Amino acid sequence: MQRCEWANSNLLETLYHDNEWGLPVHDDRMLFEMLILEGAQSGLSWATILQKRDGYLQAFDDFDAKKIAQYSPKKIASLMHDEGIVRNKLKINATIENAKCFLAIQQEYGSFDKYIWSFVAGQTINNQWLSESEIPSSSPVSEAMSKALKKQGFKFVGPTTCYAYMQAIGMVNDHILSCFRYQEIKKLQQQVLCLVD
Repeated sequence: MQRCEWANSNLLETLYHDNEWGLPVHDDRMLFEMLILEGAQSGLSWATILQKRDGYLQAFDDFDAKKIAQYSPKKIASLMHDEGIVRNKLKINATIENAKCFLAIQQEYGSFDKYIWSFVAGQTINNQWLSESEIPSSSPVSEAMSKALKKQGFKFVGPTTCYAYMQAIGMVNDHILSCFRYQEIKKLQQQVLCLVD
């Protein structure tokens, strides 16, 4: 079975690639989780974040934005000692700020899903890469998203992070053409579209 080369590094990455990466996500809680994890990855490897994913779920109340937005200085101090997450004060504070911004967008647009997917008009962009070396680290859409999110007050949402986010939540299908998931994801998009409609 052929898959994207990056997914062969370790079992966690293989499982993530085979079951999640590129799958269209329309659940607000999951969209928030992936936004925070992609921001946490900044300057680190995705493998590191996957290893700490359970730690993040525990430390950040299962990515409940309402709870995170209310975190006290005492809670922030405890997070700085939590070995289950990336103990970076800027990233921890950004998670709390991002939770507040996330809630504000939900309030304004009805859901974060509606807002974030508007950048691709609600439809996945199916790229057609022959090799991983062709895949860009950002795009005009991720640049526009980054600019818009920063304007809303979000942190750790540069164009590269936004593009990785788009890949993760299925706004772009960046599986290479020879990867078994490429066609699977295309089929799943149709099912998801029917459910969303």
